[in-house]
Amino acid sequence: GPLKPEITITYIAVSAIFFNSGLSLKTEELTSALMHVKLHLFVQIFTLVFFPTAIWVFLQLLSITPINEWLLKGLQTVGCMPPPVSSAVILTKAVGGNEAAAIFNSAFGSFLGIVITPLLLLLFLGSSSSVPFTSIFSQLFMTVVVPLIIGQIVRRYIKDWLERKKPPFGAISSCVLLMIIYTTFCDTFANPNIDLDKFSLIIIVFIIFSIQMSFMFLTFLFSTRNNSTFTPADTVAIVFCSTHKSLTLGIPMLKIVFAGYEYLSLISVPLLIYHPAQILLGSLLVPTIKSWMVSRQK
Repeated sequence: GPLKPEITITYIAVSAIFFNSGLSLKTEELTSALMHVKLHLFVQIFTLVFFPTAIWVFLQLLSITPINEWLLKGLQTVGCMPPPVSSAVILTKAVGGNEAAAIFNSAFGSFLGIVITPLLLLLFLGSSSSVPFTSIFSQLFMTVVVPLIIGQIVRRYIKDWLERKKPPFGAISSCVLLMIIYTTFCDTFANPNIDLDKFSLIIIVFIIFSIQMSFMFLTFLFSTRNNSTFTPADTVAIVFCSTHKSLTLGIPMLKIVFAGYEYLSLISVPLLIYHPAQILLGSLLVPTIKSWMVSRQK
């Protein structure tokens, strides 16, 4: 279509989000986040090991129900996805949590996802196609790491102006993210072969919201245990980064792994629902989490 999402979204939009993050984030915060190994391990193990395994166990129970089997397979692909490259960062920033840790885990998780996600998809679903790791890796490097570094370099020269003017970085990122979701929905539902029964779709939406609520509660409990060393700001980053899944990486990855697959549209649907759902749910919880964090910090 006229918006040319294959260029504007794949390259420009994702790059804009990370340039924006690089510009708005204090360099000392980003370097201190690199040292927070325990937090990074928690997020990555939860996202790429516990999440897909728990979904697989849950799907064994759901397989006896009349829910469309391709939508259930789509749920499994959601579990295999890496953390998002944008939404978790935006929501962590909105609450006032550890934004540097959220950025590091989003970027690091995305790079891990290039290798681990296709392997998880092959393990849980099976696909004979060979995955071009080099092209995905180079695209991620150009759209995630390079804009972040450029943003940090530009920040050094206009630091005083940024402190004085305080540009609306959060609003800019949110608008870009909205554009990403819109074009992905258009892409999926423009497919004439998509055949959905309403019962399965409604049940899948309910399951997705239930999974998100349960996992957010679980990560919150784990990270606020008495013997955990995480600060309230760390907990905010953990809750969002561990439970959110990447749409901007996920859809292209599904298209590569399941290239030419006739049920690809149905498999994509749960991820298309999960992504807006995580933003909607996260946005609704922002005031509650913010008041909890402020009271804990006091």
